[in-house]
Amino acid sequence: MTSSFDLRPYLEDMERFADGQLSATEQEAFEERMLEDPELLRAHQAYEQLTADLRWAAGHEILQEQLQALDQSLDQRQQALTRVQRSPATTRRRTRRRWLLAIMGVLLVSIGTWLVLRPSEDDAPAAWSRYYQPDMGLSEEDPSISRRPLLAESMHQYQAGRYPDALRILQRLSPDQVGQDTLLYYNGIFLLQQDRATAARSYLRRVSQQSSSPLAGKALYHLGMVHWRNKHPVEARAILRQVADDPNNPYREDAQLVLHDNVL
Repeated sequence: MTSSFDLRPYLEDMERFADGQLSATEQEAFEERMLEDPELLRAHQAYEQLTADLRWAAGHEILQEQLQALDQSLDQRQQALTRVQRSPATTRRRTRRRWLLAIMGVLLVSIGTWLVLRPSEDDAPAAWSRYYQPDMGLSEEDPSISRRPLLAESMHQYQAGRYPDALRILQRLSPDQVGQDTLLYYNGIFLLQQDRATAARSYLRRVSQQSSSPLAGKALYHLGMVHWRNKHPVEARAILRQVADDPNNPYREDAQLVLHDNVL
């Protein structure tokens, strides 16, 4: 169901963002605003739901128009046959019955085809979950957390499935303590595990662009999966192709499987 959230104050910005009319700098600034402005983030989520509803309604309306056109065409044929043949009343009824059965058959086939081809909102998250390989977090033996008790506690909470607690503790750390790429990366990972893919995207994108970071390749995979989660298959496919083509990326085989199975 479409949200009752008032989109009007944000509609122009949302349309420009969704249509790719923003420059790279403007897009990054807009994503940063969503991280800081809960109302803007909520507006973006409502806009995505609205556009999904409109796409569904458009498909349904097209099907109705096709069926109405078919029915009108059959009526015209029946009228022409009646004028030419001057059939008895019983023959006309028999012909009409055959046409009605044909219409019902076409209708059932059309509806069945539409239901099969229509993207399922319920199946999409399940498919994503089957293919997504989450980051397991840093282990207790990892030297990067041996002298950082807050980072160690954050990882403990994350591995126990307490993602909000893990994120809250992580955000108490500064880049000077753990490195900016590590802090950004795990912010994105923890948000993604809370189904906050839109918020996670900016963090993961920034790490994926740091070619010198050992986390860049991993961040690129999770960024591709974020785009899939947000129903942006073109962007997801392009990013996962980069991951699949990189022999040094630890998620290479996972990306190859998604592309091979053509589930996007």
